[in-house]
Amino acid sequence: MSPSRSGKGIRFAYILLDVCCLAVAFYLPYLLRYMNLPYLRTAPLPEKWARLGVWALGPYTLVFAVWAALCLFLLEHYRLYRTDRGMGYLEESLLVARAVLLAGLSAAGAIFFLQVKIYSRPVFVLNNLLLFLLLVGWRAFKRFLVRRRVRRGFNNQNVLIVGAGPIAVELAETIRRHPHLGFDLVGCLSDAGEAAPAGLKVLGGVDDLEQTVRQRFVDEVLLAVEPSRPGFAGLVARARSLGVGVRIPPGALGVGASGIRIGYLADTPLIEFQDKALHGADLLLKRTFDLAVSLGALLFLLPVQAAIALAVRLDSRGPVFYVSSRCGRKGKVFRFFKFRTMQPGSDALLEELRHLDETDGPVFKIRRDPRVTRVGRFLRRYSLDELPQLWNVLKGDMSLVGPRPPTPDEVARYQDWQLRRLEIRPGLTCLWQVSGRSDISFEEWMKLDLYYIDNWSFWLDLRIILRTVGVVLRGEGAY
Repeated sequence: MSPSRSGKGIRFAYILLDVCCLAVAFYLPYLLRYMNLPYLRTAPLPEKWARLGVWALGPYTLVFAVWAALCLFLLEHYRLYRTDRGMGYLEESLLVARAVLLAGLSAAGAIFFLQVKIYSRPVFVLNNLLLFLLLVGWRAFKRFLVRRRVRRGFNNQNVLIVGAGPIAVELAETIRRHPHLGFDLVGCLSDAGEAAPAGLKVLGGVDDLEQTVRQRFVDEVLLAVEPSRPGFAGLVARARSLGVGVRIPPGALGVGASGIRIGYLADTPLIEFQDKALHGADLLLKRTFDLAVSLGALLFLLPVQAAIALAVRLDSRGPVFYVSSRCGRKGKVFRFFKFRTMQPGSDALLEELRHLDETDGPVFKIRRDPRVTRVGRFLRRYSLDELPQLWNVLKGDMSLVGPRPPTPDEVARYQDWQLRRLEIRPGLTCLWQVSGRSDISFEEWMKLDLYYIDNWSFWLDLRIILRTVGVVLRGEGAY
């Protein structure tokens, strides 16, 4: 069987498995509902369907067709019908979650417009939960089996690195640390006068490329030499003419890996460098999480916030809340809420204290600010003054995780490269909060924010939130 036919067969098997999972996840909760299990019991069937019992599936199947078609389309869109050895369990699970979430929302719309009255909310929740578990489950099992076979040498590829500099060493270490990728490193080729890297076997010079590829039965060539090297274009052409895979790491081109993809200008292929931005399913997932957590936290912490409000009121005269203008996504100004931690009129004293500023940027912070009240100092230490910002999150001005919202005055003094932190909604917590807070420099703070924007993932948000809990309890870097 040719590789192309084998690949198509595997792809068809994956799709067939997903169709089976879709059918089980969609129809099983429906059938269980009409077995009158207590936790699924809902209103009885409409009279016109009552005589048909569990076979009243006409309108229900219409919803299934919409749901299944969209789900399969999204799974294909996220390239989940390919055996990508480099993809991790978590990354694959998150892509499945996105597909199920978007397909589920579309199914909900179909239920509403088709008026499928036999579809209950418990069944809908079970449909989506069961589908996610089934789709993730068989993929995790498949990935486990594939990785085990690959570690034992199944269908491994011989890899040759051309170059012996830092990029070559990094590639070699990556291959060694990830045996499940199925790469056997045969060695590297180095230019004359280039020092042999530690732990990397040098098989000859770059001019020995053709001979080495044939003698070592190389399947993949990794070009880790700089394009400024004389004859670079010819080296690429020579490698391609040998009928093996050729890859060039972004580092060899002198650029980072973030935002690189292959695109087209009409029929001309181009390498694109794009800033990663949150959009589509990413935004929907992040906003859904923000709404659920902020609403739950506001209700759960209502007694705590009431006690804080009372303490602020008893400690000093003035309003309970401090309201100021902050810059949100794309520089949009919004009303920002905190519990008041300073004496009334403290903003007017800012210029008098400017010479005491302990930061190296446009923000203003001093460890022993005389304007802070006794209660305010405690609230700041444990970030309790930030709790009203859950309302900002619920309104959509902020997110749970994102760059901290700056004031318009601070933004006016930003350098051009720092303005990019306003590309997304500001957050209640961020990498800065869990990486030293006020103890790190302003430039490091900005770089952490840009790193977050360029490397966002739902998993990264969860990690930051969990780390924030520990940082807040220890009161690290807060003043």
